[in-house]
Amino acid sequence: MPKRIETGGATVTFTFDGRPVTAIAGDSVASALAAAGITRLRDSVVSGAPRGIHCMMGACFDCLVEIDGIPNRQACMTLAAEGMTVRAQQGAVSVSEGGRA
Repeated sequence: MPKRIETGGATVTFTFDGRPVTAIAGDSVASALAAAGITRLRDSVVSGAPRGIHCMMGACFDCLVEIDGIPNRQACMTLAAEGMTVRAQQGAVSVSEGGRA
């Protein structure tokens, strides 16, 4: 199991594909998932290859997930929040008004 660099501070809990994940306040969704040992966030819509956390700075879009029903959210650029529902993104998602499919 991965270990955190920092272990203190207030915590928040969210779910990833129904699994509870505990984050330290201020963690991005991606860093909290990595600390929980979760590295596969979606599959490539082109090849089906697994995608996960790569650049951690919002440049690559490999960490796209669905957060609270909204697809195409970058896990590395979104702060973890109490009660948030995060799901692995499945397939291609069309972009329309409000970012919803």
